[in-house]
Amino acid sequence: MWLLPSLLLLLVPGSAADIMGPEEVSGPEQGLLTVQCRYVPGWEKHVKYWCRGAAWSECEILVRTTGSEWGVREDRVFIRDNQTTHTITVTMEKLRQEDTDTYWCGIEKSGADHGVTVKVAVGPVVAQCRYDQRWEAHVQRWCEGAEGSSCAVLVQSPGPEAKAKRSAVYIRPEERMFTVAVHD
Repeated sequence: MWLLPSLLLLLVPGSAADIMGPEEVSGPEQGLLTVQCRYVPGWEKHVKYWCRGAAWSECEILVRTTGSEWGVREDRVFIRDNQTTHTITVTMEKLRQEDTDTYWCGIEKSGADHGVTVKVAVGPVVAQCRYDQRWEAHVQRWCEGAEGSSCAVLVQSPGPEAKAKRSAVYIRPEERMFTVAVHD
């Protein structure tokens, strides 16, 4: 576990800083999300990192580059520094609800490191299914399997709302659409 010294400079997203990133990103449970942070020229050969923690002084580094363009993976997190476009790309995989937190893109340097906060939110997988008017009188189903004719039905209409284990399904026939939110 790496902890950064407590006297590091806090940079606000969107300021005229040496590193900039999105204020917020989100991804689905069990999915992945990618964050891109950009930095100004001059920092190409410096180590870049992705750390977690609301306070910069207590940020735990999850993955760091070697100062080259080679990508580095640690557990479910991958980081790569494109030194031509001055872009740090971080990918978090197999997302879990507990990954929701404040993270930082950082650049190591002598003195106080440069960093920018990124809020990460992880939510349920959501799918919206639309269907043609000719299917309105038919049962709508959410199922699992490779073949439609032999899939295992998880939930089906009729009714304004139906629920199944691991799923919450809302069927709105007047809109010819139903929404599925899959939770762990």
